[in-house]
Amino acid sequence: MALVPGALAGAWGYRREMPAARRWLLLLIGPSLLGGMIGSLLVTRLDPKYFSELVPWLLLAAALVFLADTLAGRSRRFDLLRGPPSPGSIAGLIVFQLVVAIYGGYFGAGIGILMISSLALMGVGDMHRMNALKTVLNACINGVSVIVFVADAKVAWPLAWPMAVSAILGGYLGARLALRIEPRYVRWAVIGIGFGLAAYYFRR
Repeated sequence: MALVPGALAGAWGYRREMPAARRWLLLLIGPSLLGGMIGSLLVTRLDPKYFSELVPWLLLAAALVFLADTLAGRSRRFDLLRGPPSPGSIAGLIVFQLVVAIYGGYFGAGIGILMISSLALMGVGDMHRMNALKTVLNACINGVSVIVFVADAKVAWPLAWPMAVSAILGGYLGARLALRIEPRYVRWAVIGIGFGLAAYYFRR
């Protein structure tokens, strides 16, 4: 509940980047909504240990993929050397986004870096465009999850409201700050966060 306003504020901060990513947004919004709904239904009915075991491995894999993409400079060369993605690649991205959205609705830790890694492999664009798309998709995943959590009376409202206010400020200011930094530095910051999150959850 607290994350949705923050994601929307972040999306507003990236609003100038979104027109260039509209095609990808239309492609991925469906699996994001469906996956978020499935994941949130699962979390209200299953033991969290089933997904929590996978969290550090997912984060580590995503960080490694994004590191490899950054070192290879693939996303910068995509339009010049590789041409448009194949139908098979697009189908793979849709399936992966559905899986990420299910995980996001269920647990959620690190879904940003999971999405950015897949978007980078598809050559969606520079870091700012990927961040903009990731933020909107994140809002979709969490937004549909909120419906389930509210319906099942799972939201701790006294905690959710102040956290939502902080999330709005952090989401918007984070987006504006990222846009002032060179994309390559943002990439390395995301990689560092990914490895840091993986290490934290392995330790837990």
